[in-house]
Formats: sequence, structure tokens, C-alpha cells
Amino acid sequence: MRHTFVRTLLDLAKDDASVWLVCGDLGYSVLDEFAARFPERYLNVGVAEQNMTGVAAGLALSGKIVFTYSIANFPVARCLEQVRNDLCYHQLNVTIVAVGGGFAYGPAGYTHHAVEDLALMRAMPGMMVLAPGDPAEVGPATRAAFACAGPSYLRLGKGGEPTVHTHVPDIRPGDAIVLREGMDVTLISTGAILGEVVGAADRLAARGIRAGVISMPCLQPMGAAAVWHAAARSRLVMTVEEHGRAGGLGEAVAAVLSMAGVRPVALEICALTSTVVNVAGTQAYLRRMHGLDADGLAARAVAALQDHARER
Repeated sequence: MRHTFVRTLLDLAKDDASVWLVCGDLGYSVLDEFAARFPERYLNVGVAEQNMTGVAAGLALSGKIVFTYSIANFPVARCLEQVRNDLCYHQLNVTIVAVGGGFAYGPAGYTHHAVEDLALMRAMPGMMVLAPGDPAEVGPATRAAFACAGPSYLRLGKGGEPTVHTHVPDIRPGDAIVLREGMDVTLISTGAILGEVVGAADRLAARGIRAGVISMPCLQPMGAAAVWHAAARSRLVMTVEEHGRAGGLGEAVAAVLSMAGVRPVALEICALTSTVVNVAGTQAYLRRMHGLDADGLAARAVAALQDHARER
């Protein structure tokens, strides 16, 4: 995902001299080409994310289109005041790029687990929140952030995420991507957990369960029409996110369904099983621990469908 982002940013910077990249003392192997090709538009501000956000705001007030780049929750939680007061208050065209969403930096422990970031960014006024599901979604998501007149948040994985799409999808604010239609259950996910979700749908299909898959790369504004469509077709809607339950995809979908006026549909929210994760480990291990791997998600869907059938 990181490499796709940088390739897209290089294309944008080649065509638009107002594009800048500001980083917080990391990503050298990934960002080297941008720094070499556009040294006058590249800044490393050091381990100072609050300062990074303030510098980005100043550049944006001077007419620049700025991307900031740092690990996981450092450009979010560490400098939320600057994001709120500098970027959102002035509605500046700055994209906060967070690398390593969810458990991507799992071995580094909770300090590097970005599991509240979506909730924080969704709460910011005028903030577009983007969490592409695979490398194919990263390029269009980056371009959507570039075209946004106000602030954006772009949540990426760390690297090695599987490519799910067979072609590059189109991503517009408020849109979702329907990968499969499902009559029994529709799995809706945001972010780099998409590969696990598709794996879960495959496992369900092997059991004769018709499972749909929707990727929600734009969490705010969210693709409400796709949610309503899934609710109208499926017996169960199941949301999946590598994030805490509060303020994330599941609660956003629940809010959409409560106002939709569609027929009642069962909703299952798959998110972190606890508020604080006092465990370090690989991303795969932590996903499995929280039931967010393909096997765990498939089992959760089967159980939810059985519960729904008994309630009826």
C-alpha cells in the first residue's frame, strides 16, 4: 500500500507543482524517490508530528496541497489539537497519511496500534476519511484526497497486503465498492482487513452460504446507498474493521440503517474485542486473537445467521 501511495503521489506532483510531502522522520526507503525528484517540495520535520501538522497548515494557507506522512496513530492522537484547530478549523487541503492502520505494527505494542484513529478522524469537522482495502484502492483513494478541498485522512497498511481487485476501482466520496452480492449475509469492511473478509466469504460459499462483500474505502462520507442495498437483499449485514467498536464502521453502518426506512435486518459488528490491547504480536496473530481473521469471521457469520434464524 505504501508504495502504491508514493507512486500515485509522484504522478500528482509531476503534474501539479503545488503538491508537497512532509514527513515525521521515517519512510526513507519508501519516500526516497519523491525526495530525490522534488527536493524543494519535500520536508522532513523530525520526530515532531505536532510541528509537522502546523508546517503543513502554513503551506496549505500559502496555496500548497500537502500530504503529511507518519506511522499509525502518531499523526492523529499525538497532534489532534493541531489537526482540529489548524487543519479542520481552516478547512485546509492537507491529507494526513497514516501508515500501519490497525495492527500492522503489532510487534511494537499498543503505542503503535492504530485502533481508535477512524473514530477520532470521523469526529473532525469536514474531514474526509479514507481507508482503502487493498493496493488497488490506494491510488484512487489518494487522488480523491488530492481533489478534496478540505482536510482528508488516508489510512494505509504497512506492506504486503494482498490485492483483491482484478482492476483499479473508481473511488468517489460517499461511494462503496460491491465485490460480490449476497442473499444470506453481506460483509462490509473498511481498510486493509479486506483480504480476510474475502477469505471469509470464500469459506462461507464453500458451506453453501451466499455471502456478499462490500469494501468501504471512504468511511466519511460513507456509501449509505450500498448499505441500504445490502440490507434489502441479505438476512444479515456484518461489518468488519481492524479498529475499536466505538466510532468505527459498525456504528456508522448502524446509524445509516436506523435512518434508512428499509426492512429490519440483523446487524453483526466485528471489531476489537476489548478497549485496550495489552498484547504485542504479529498482525496475523492479533487479528486471530480478536476473531478478525478469515476463519474467525466465517464462524462469526455462521453463528449470527443461526441466532437470527432462531429469533425468527
